[in-house]
Amino acid sequence: MEQIESSSEIIKEKLRANFDGKIVRKDLTKKIKEGANVPVYVLEFLLGQYCSSDDPEIVENGVQTVKRILADNFVRPDEAQKILSKLRKKGSHTVIDMITVRLDIKKDCFFAEFSNLGLTNVPIADEYPEKFDRLLCGGIWCIVQLDYEMEGDANFGIVDSDGFELKSKQKKQKDISPISIRKLTPIQMPHIDIEELKTGRGAFTKEEWMDVMLRSIGMEPDSLNDREKWLLLTRMIPLVENNFNLCELGPRSTGKSHLYKEISPNSILVSGGQTTVANLFYNMGRKTVGLVGLWDCVAFDEVAGIRFKDKDGIQIMKDYMASGSFARGKEEKAASASMVFVGNINQSVDVLLKTSSLFDPFPPEMGTDTAFLDRMHCYLPGWEIPKFRPEHFTNDYGFISDYLAEFIRELRKEQYGDALDKYFRLGKNLNQRDTIAVRKMVGGYLKLMYPDGKFSKEELEEVLRISLEMRRRVKEQLKKLGGMEFYDVNFSYIDLEDMSEHYVSVPEQGGGKLIPEGVCNPGQIYTVSHGKSGMISVFRLESQMLPGNGKFERTGIGTDRGAKEASNTAFNFLKANGSRISGSISTTMKDYIINYQDLQGTGMTSTLALPTLIALCSIALGRPTLGSLVVLGEISISGTMIKVDELANALQVCLDSGAKRVLIPATSMVDFATVPPDLMSAFQLIPYQSAEDAVFKALGGGVSHGK
Repeated sequence: MEQIESSSEIIKEKLRANFDGKIVRKDLTKKIKEGANVPVYVLEFLLGQYCSSDDPEIVENGVQTVKRILADNFVRPDEAQKILSKLRKKGSHTVIDMITVRLDIKKDCFFAEFSNLGLTNVPIADEYPEKFDRLLCGGIWCIVQLDYEMEGDANFGIVDSDGFELKSKQKKQKDISPISIRKLTPIQMPHIDIEELKTGRGAFTKEEWMDVMLRSIGMEPDSLNDREKWLLLTRMIPLVENNFNLCELGPRSTGKSHLYKEISPNSILVSGGQTTVANLFYNMGRKTVGLVGLWDCVAFDEVAGIRFKDKDGIQIMKDYMASGSFARGKEEKAASASMVFVGNINQSVDVLLKTSSLFDPFPPEMGTDTAFLDRMHCYLPGWEIPKFRPEHFTNDYGFISDYLAEFIRELRKEQYGDALDKYFRLGKNLNQRDTIAVRKMVGGYLKLMYPDGKFSKEELEEVLRISLEMRRRVKEQLKKLGGMEFYDVNFSYIDLEDMSEHYVSVPEQGGGKLIPEGVCNPGQIYTVSHGKSGMISVFRLESQMLPGNGKFERTGIGTDRGAKEASNTAFNFLKANGSRISGSISTTMKDYIINYQDLQGTGMTSTLALPTLIALCSIALGRPTLGSLVVLGEISISGTMIKVDELANALQVCLDSGAKRVLIPATSMVDFATVPPDLMSAFQLIPYQSAEDAVFKALGGGVSHGK
């Protein structure tokens, strides 16, 4: 405990020394936030001003001051008229509001606009927009002293920095607003000194800086392990990288949308339902750019509900996600906003991986469109982030949200993605899209963790490994959906020093193989073929033999006519040719039951005659098949072999399911040229020449042939 205590004390001292006035105790934010509906960044700025001390008395007084300021001066939109009346009565009043300034070229002066008060065309002295340039770029929250003067005065009541009153440059008396601005103080960072940040970063170790970054977004790093810290940091990449597309699906209450809604003033959360191309990209009628041009990051909450009213919505989104521009009307528009998709996964990850893809919660027009999903740079495994409890939120010092948001925004202008070329080269399995995605992620992590550009080879390697994993997760799912087009998922990087190649895997892919290792029970067979939906998937057959008079029962196939006919073909073939396989197989003194299971929910296959025949022989002889075996191919009633459709894709499914051996018809050997060599070499391929040969080889060659 002392260790923890002392490390947080060290960090606090370093923050005080390097970033005084830009830090805040996060527990104070929580206290007041619950009662005041002001943006976090406004609140924290005030707390940074009044509560920047360790003395409990000063902190308590500071909190009271902040509460009073908010109560007296914060403008609620529904009380705007009441405040204006108060201003008229008293002649002056101080308000907290969001101020935007524009230059009126005709009148040659600046005018301010108040967001909550609803005032427009309030004259403002030139010194303010010149000094605080963010007033002109989207506006900032300010404390403003307002004066109310009766008409007839020819001046604005504006006093310049030398104390002289400014006269109106407006000619007509009626144009003059009775309300004027006496004094304006920004309560957001009016401008940012990025060099100060880079210098300050040099005082911290990697671990300390990671803790500072996480505390700045309200998380307590001491309650998280190293992996969880990196995953939470990943959420910030869309804010620091231009045109970065991130997807995070996971359980509820893991804070997926919190960062984009509460912490950053530069991102917008599009909640739920329908959106339009005009709202998101470009309004042709008004000739105005949509959300992607106004914000640094557009996050979609609850992806399952995303709907475009326009048919071409998803197409334009695809174009934008790939290139950062989109065409509307006669011209092409560019924007730099990142896209974030967050949503809930309802089943466990194991179930999703077995039955469908990790993109399953997306609406079908997105979740099955490989071109759309290929544009995702990063898939963040939301199921690895803990469900947040009170102890996960920090009470310690972190950056004021506004300061954090501003320097992150400033870092968007810099490029760090080429840093890896000094030590590493990406492996040959990464195509152009993969390379872009990995470089963007590496750049994002480096900006967040090492904004001063100082990092060692080991630190860069750590960042590179996690970047490759986040992109590989996208690629693995694409392979499931798009088959052979995306087979090259074995991502690696090459160390330029000794030219060694290192592979990066995805943690969740390892577990839950459909085909178990080792030898199964007699009568248990696995086959891979096209299901009813057209997808290639895995099917399991389990059989039983009882004393009886030659009945054959099937369960698990329902009313599927094709499957029934295929299983009858197998039983009839066995009746006719059983003695050729083995003299000890009886089709008159025994009853057989076979249960068919569709393991991936794609609908039952009708390619069942050969697997059924092998299952019947296996249970009749009491002999299991070879370990980790998959049966491919089919036979007709006369025993003619039918070759495998889409051999490469079928073998890919075998590999993903955990197969080690594949029984394959000799007729399919002509298709071997279409299969990538590394996929071929992943199995022991066992060719068969006939149905009897297939049974013989599947059971390990030890069948005593009949006379």
